[in-house]
Amino acid sequence: MKLKGKAVLLTGATGGIGHCLAREFTRRGARMALTGRNEAALASVVGRAVSDRGFALALPFDLSAPSGHANLIDRAERALGAIDVLVNNAGLSRFGLHLEQDEAAIRQVIDVNLTAPMLLARAALPGMMRRESGQIVNVGSAFGSIAFPKFAAYSATKFALRGFSEALRRELAGSGVTVTYIAPRTTDTAMNTPAVREFVARTGATMDPPDTVAHLIANAIEDGRSEVYIGWPERFFARVNAVAPQLVDRSLAGKSGQKRRIARNTA
Repeated sequence: MKLKGKAVLLTGATGGIGHCLAREFTRRGARMALTGRNEAALASVVGRAVSDRGFALALPFDLSAPSGHANLIDRAERALGAIDVLVNNAGLSRFGLHLEQDEAAIRQVIDVNLTAPMLLARAALPGMMRRESGQIVNVGSAFGSIAFPKFAAYSATKFALRGFSEALRRELAGSGVTVTYIAPRTTDTAMNTPAVREFVARTGATMDPPDTVAHLIANAIEDGRSEVYIGWPERFFARVNAVAPQLVDRSLAGKSGQKRRIARNTA
């Protein structure tokens, strides 16, 4: 599916990967409905797209809200005529010991990272299936294949999003509607707290620029890929973790100690 002329609904458009995706989609000629919680930031992203001679409109919405997801799809369809591509990009992360996480924060991570993509996909699917055309794109994480300590809730939602993507792809086989799951590794965005950045620096982990990740996501959409894992070491360890998780346990044991020290030092 080439993006030129296609209608795209993008969540998390004001985030680090999101605003880069909006620029990438603009360059490729897509028509966009962009959503995010911060109306001022969302207006800025839309303004940038319009100044680049793109078509974009703002649909402010809090994905953690208990309802309204179907209405968001309706608003996008009224504005664009139809949704060709739904990109579930929005995400939240919390770094720290799970026993110290606030209950409200845990629920918010689940609502934004998992519940919202499932509800938006359900609302977008009737139109796509009538047209026998469409693409659901779920942006996951390397942490959806390799569960990291101090990211328990985040890893749980990304594992679940990967499973949802796989199950939905099998449900939709032969319908003309496809599902793409994309797993970036650590990306240089504002979501990374100082503690996370210190961990990345100390362990030598790779942190990709968000514009590079956005370019790879757009390529995956146009190529119709089912699953894309960004970063060679991460792809390798994801496979190892699937068949021999105890090996990854030992590999992460030393890093877990470093994370405990980092969390204490930045508290």
